[in-house]
Amino acid sequence: MARNFVQPGDALTLIAPRTLASGDGFVVGGIFAVALAAAATGKPVEARRVGVWDLTKAAGAAWTAGQKVYWDNTAFNVTATVGTNMLIGAATQAAASAAVVGRVLVTGQVA
Repeated sequence: MARNFVQPGDALTLIAPRTLASGDGFVVGGIFAVALAAAATGKPVEARRVGVWDLTKAAGAAWTAGQKVYWDNTAFNVTATVGTNMLIGAATQAAASAAVVGRVLVTGQVA
């Protein structure tokens, strides 16, 4: 293996931009990740950039399986609305418009 390889990058230690609970989604620069533990604002937190997660969903719009989903960094939830929101992956199953949680394949792309 090349000597300059550091790590796969699926999990990273990032600085919490706000108080986070375990399982909260968050953004640091162009990176979306899910906190693996609780962390206070400004503290290091272990986070995963990929995988299938049950994440807080914006109510009011239904999702279909495979639909692209985005992170709303103002409401701190996943939405189907593009706008200025960050693409984070796709819904892995349908979710009703009234649902407050949706299942998301987080793809680890960088905005």
